[in-house]
Amino acid sequence: MSEKKMNSSRKHHLKSLMLSIAKGLLDEEEREHEMKKKRYMAETCTPVCMPRTMQELQEQCKEIHCNIDKIDEERYDLQMKVTKSEKEIEDLKFKVQDVLGKFKKPVLKKVRMTADAMLKALLGSKHMVNLDLRANLKQVKKDVKEEEKELRDLGDWHKNIKDKSGMDGRKKMFEAET
Repeated sequence: MSEKKMNSSRKHHLKSLMLSIAKGLLDEEEREHEMKKKRYMAETCTPVCMPRTMQELQEQCKEIHCNIDKIDEERYDLQMKVTKSEKEIEDLKFKVQDVLGKFKKPVLKKVRMTADAMLKALLGSKHMVNLDLRANLKQVKKDVKEEEKELRDLGDWHKNIKDKSGMDGRKKMFEAET
C-alpha cells in the first residue's frame, strides 16, 4: 500500500519542534561547559588580593612566576606525549600497511603516440592543433666571416707570452718603456 505523504504544515511543525529541542540541548551543554570552567578556575586559581607593601608584591610576583614555570613544564610534557603518540600512530599505520600487503605498482603499457594524436585525445577533435614545428623554421646558412678568420690568424696569445718570457722578453719590455 502506498504511504501517505505529510502535508507541508505538518513537516514545518515537526521541523520547528526538532530545532527547538536541539536549541535547548545546545543551551544546556553550554551551561554545563561554563559551570565546569568556573569550577576549574576556582580550584586552580586562588583569588587575587592586592598586597599593600612592596615586599608582599614581590613575593606575589615570585609565586606567580613559579606557577608559570610549573604550567609551562606541564605543557611541554603534554606536548612531548602528544608527539610521541602521533609518532607511534604513524608507525602502527605503516605496520598495518605492511601486514595487509605491499602496494604493487601496475605495469604500464607503452603507448606510441604522436604529439598531434595526444592533443587530439586530450582536447578533442575540435581543437585540432598541428605541431609540425620544423615547418615554420627558417633555413640559415652558416657563413664564416673574414673578420673572424683575421682574428684567429693575428697570432696565438701563447706565442706572445713566450716571446716576453726569459731575458729577451724582459729586455724588450725594458727597451719599450724607455
